[in-house]
Amino acid sequence: MFTKDLQPLSIQVISSQKAQRMAEFFSFLGDANRLRILSLLAEKELCVSDLAATLEMTESAVSHQLRNLRVMRLVNYRKQGRHVFYSLHDHHVLYLYQAVAEHIDE
Repeated sequence: MFTKDLQPLSIQVISSQKAQRMAEFFSFLGDANRLRILSLLAEKELCVSDLAATLEMTESAVSHQLRNLRVMRLVNYRKQGRHVFYSLHDHHVLYLYQAVAEHIDE
């Protein structure tokens, strides 16, 4: 955008590479099951079996989605005996989830 004097505004635009990475990230979040998993983990840490039962999905399907969410650094896990518990990676993921949910509810 230019002003009257045809001077460019001093607005920083993200690089093409960063824009591509962000587009891939948002595309990844375009899966209803992944968002349902994140909605539960936004409330508390859960194991695969609890997630599967609540979501009425197989443990295998939930594990597959959790693997993908780990790769994208959206969830963390910790092992306790034979159980693996998942939680959101950090406050940024929680904030992103809450902001989108709030926006949709407006």
